[in-house]
Amino acid sequence: MKDILQFLSTATNATVKEICETLQISRQYAHRKLKAYIEEGKVQKLGSPPKVYYQLARLEEVITKTNIPATEQDFLQEHFIQVTALGEQLEGVAAMEYWCNRQKLPLEKTVQEYILTRNKYLNYYNKVKLIDGTQKLEGTKGIDKVYVDKLYYLDFYAIERFGKTRLGTLMHFAKQGQNKNLMADIVREIKRRLDQFITQEKFDAVLYVPPTIKRETQIMKYLEMHLKLNLPKVEIRKVHNKIVVPQKALSKIFERVANANMSFVNIEKQQFKKVLILDDAVGSGATINEIAAKLRKKNTAQKIMGLAITGSYKGFEVITEL
Repeated sequence: MKDILQFLSTATNATVKEICETLQISRQYAHRKLKAYIEEGKVQKLGSPPKVYYQLARLEEVITKTNIPATEQDFLQEHFIQVTALGEQLEGVAAMEYWCNRQKLPLEKTVQEYILTRNKYLNYYNKVKLIDGTQKLEGTKGIDKVYVDKLYYLDFYAIERFGKTRLGTLMHFAKQGQNKNLMADIVREIKRRLDQFITQEKFDAVLYVPPTIKRETQIMKYLEMHLKLNLPKVEIRKVHNKIVVPQKALSKIFERVANANMSFVNIEKQQFKKVLILDDAVGSGATINEIAAKLRKKNTAQKIMGLAITGSYKGFEVITEL
């Protein structure tokens, strides 16, 4: 009788039903063997219920066993994730092993280099674990006046050499794939820190930045629904001309400023003492700043702060991926 591995070597991929019918084995036995093969790195699981397929793992994705100190494993588990070409989410040591295999780099040395690099960026956090991006906004050419009192973000979108951060990776694939599971991961990652920030700053209203690209599942709408912030919502409307030009399509800062200035209409009639503008990512900073300008001109808020889940590191780069 053929083994499951032998069968999968001749099949591109197969469901449990197909495996059972071909090999004449029970579903319980097939699931038990497949689970063991997945843990050994011999089989890849594709999809999610009810459409699940199995195939032989590619050699470049087989995870090797190695001895990494517990403290370093914990650090990687907290900070490093990867999404494979097949859409599998890896965390910690497994993610670093995958990345090193792809880059053809030695694991132990690369782990040390990653920890040093990541710690350099962690030094930008203030006492409440926020990154202050206000000075970068003030120094951005093309932004004549800054209308927010402060601008923060929860993490950098990407860091040198190693690319997207944990939050940056989740944000990228959540938006690109409109993946609600990843959006739920983001909520779990940021909920406690966001609640602490709101309590500390005593905001009395929140404004969710409207999306610039039409998607069936909008991450800002998802965040609004699932973060469950106990604050009144400041209304602002996104308007379009006949041809929609999303912010991510504009590479020049002055274009982004002009686009944001003409895109948002503040329809809020209430007045608040302190408003939080919440966005998923800060690239140029133009969107949050121009929304703040609208609020100022209508006296909607006495004080305005911006908070993005991720932001750029060097000045205000244009994050075209999002």
